[in-house]
Amino acid sequence: MKMAEKIKIDIVSDVVCPWCVIGYKRLEKAIDELGLQNQVEIEWQAFELNPNMPVEGQALQEHLSQKYGSTIEQGKQSRAQLTQLGSEMGFTFDFFDEMRMPNTRDAHILIDYALEKGKQTELNLRLISAHFGEYKNISDPQVLAQELQAVGLNSEEGLERLNDAEAREHIISKEAYWQKLGVTAVPTMVFNRTSALTGAQPVEVYKKLLMDLMGEEEIANLE
Repeated sequence: MKMAEKIKIDIVSDVVCPWCVIGYKRLEKAIDELGLQNQVEIEWQAFELNPNMPVEGQALQEHLSQKYGSTIEQGKQSRAQLTQLGSEMGFTFDFFDEMRMPNTRDAHILIDYALEKGKQTELNLRLISAHFGEYKNISDPQVLAQELQAVGLNSEEGLERLNDAEAREHIISKEAYWQKLGVTAVPTMVFNRTSALTGAQPVEVYKKLLMDLMGEEEIANLE
């Protein structure tokens, strides 16, 4: 019997989406518990929650109030819940009063650059941690340069992409591709381009789907 093909997982997400990192951490746990680390291939796909966000960003509570109608108390409750769920998955959310919602297009351009270098997941997670846990503005070129270096990437080469009109248009086109396929909320995880799960699902849900897909691959290889 031949080895099963790798399961391709496209994770459509934004680096400022807290549920995206919770979903990823749960998926990661499912993969680890099943021992499938070498049987999956993950690619992060860009989704901007706020594509029209100005360069200077917006105060988080103001943003949540305008976009979702959230009150200050609701915002506190939501952040407390996210902090607890993150802790359960080994991720630290450190929300603070002056936190701002940044524009994330430059971050996505660099995540796409990191894909070429085999460092996409590393950079994505680094930017997520910088935003949610380290009080950093991930729309600031200096911060982006630091995070590129932190994962072993050439910061000068990476930042050059931000001035490349073709690279910028490529991200916009990729976002449009997934939206045309019906992705309207993140995280959306697409497995082998055939099935998808939206939202941060429980670990057991990811495990079941992964086991089902591994079974299908093995059956296909026996034929």
